[in-house]
Amino acid sequence: MAKVSKQRKEALAKFDKSKSYSLSEAVNIVKQITYTKFDASVDLNIRLGVDPRKANQMVRGSVTLPHGTGKVVRVLVLCNPDKAQEAIDAGADYVGLDEYIQKIKEGWTDIDVVITTPNIMPKVGALGRILGPRGLMPNPKTGTVTMDVAKAVQEVKAGKIDFKVDKYGIINAGVAKVSFSPEQIFDNAKELIQTVIKLKPAAAKGTYVKSIYVSSTMSPGVQIDLKSVAI
Repeated sequence: MAKVSKQRKEALAKFDKSKSYSLSEAVNIVKQITYTKFDASVDLNIRLGVDPRKANQMVRGSVTLPHGTGKVVRVLVLCNPDKAQEAIDAGADYVGLDEYIQKIKEGWTDIDVVITTPNIMPKVGALGRILGPRGLMPNPKTGTVTMDVAKAVQEVKAGKIDFKVDKYGIINAGVAKVSFSPEQIFDNAKELIQTVIKLKPAAAKGTYVKSIYVSSTMSPGVQIDLKSVAI
C-alpha cells in the first residue's frame, strides 16, 4: 500500500472526503490544505454525462475569468506584416510567420497560446501534429483564429482560458492561484462552471454535470455540492 505523506494526512484530516461542500466552503478548505512552497494552481475537475466520441456531445469553449489566472501567458501571433504591429501593441510576446513556423517544426513550443488569422490557417495546419497534442492549435471556436488579433491577445492576457472535455467526459481547468483571495477563486470557479452548464449539448441524455471537485496542485480534491452552484 502506498505510504501517505504527513502533509497529505494533515490535509485529509481537515475535511470529510465523503461529504460535499458548497463552492465557497470548498475553496476555503483548499486554501487550508495546500502545503506547497510555490504558489499552487487551483483546478476544477468537472465530470460530465456526455460521450465525447460523438461530435454532437463534444463540450469545448472559452471563458474569461474575472480575476485572471495568475499565470504569465506567453502568446505567439502568426500573421502577415500588416497585422504585426497590432499584435505587438496588444501585448503579444512573439509575432511573425515563417520564422516561427520553422521554429515550431524544429520543436520549439515555449508558448501558452497561438493566435492567427483565417488566411494564415493553411500554413498553421501543417503544424497540427506538433500543436494539437499540446493544446496549442488555433481554433475559430475559441477565438484564436480571427482578424481581430489585438482583441484576441488582450483577452488571453486578461485571463481567457480554453477548455475541452477529455475522452473520459471530464473537463480539467486551472482557474486561479492559491494566493488569490477566497472570493477571487470563488468568482473564477463559478464563471467556468456556469459557462460549462450553458454549453450543455442538446444530444446529452440524463444527468449533465455528474460531479465537480476543486483542488490545488498536489492537494486532495474537495467535492462540491452541485446544489450550491445552481445545477
